[in-house]
Amino acid sequence: MPTKAIKIPKFKSEAQEAEWWDAHPEVATSIMSRALKAGTARRGPLKTVTMRLPVADVRAAQGLAERRSLPYQTYMKMLLHQALEKALRAS
Repeated sequence: MPTKAIKIPKFKSEAQEAEWWDAHPEVATSIMSRALKAGTARRGPLKTVTMRLPVADVRAAQGLAERRSLPYQTYMKMLLHQALEKALRAS
């Protein structure tokens, strides 16, 4: 079943944009759902991994993730993925 195309208007101000997103939460949900499905399909199944990390590193990741409005574990996973991609390209 094809999904309806999402049309996001151009905004004249941040306030206007915030108002539009507040009035259309289903659009954000749809975008995030598609991104999650695409990411899982592209990378394959997930595996849970337990790691011991220095507390200072975790706190730094939490602070940086908060600035980006992301969960810190998601942020750390993104950083690891980026580092692995960079290392693979360099090899």
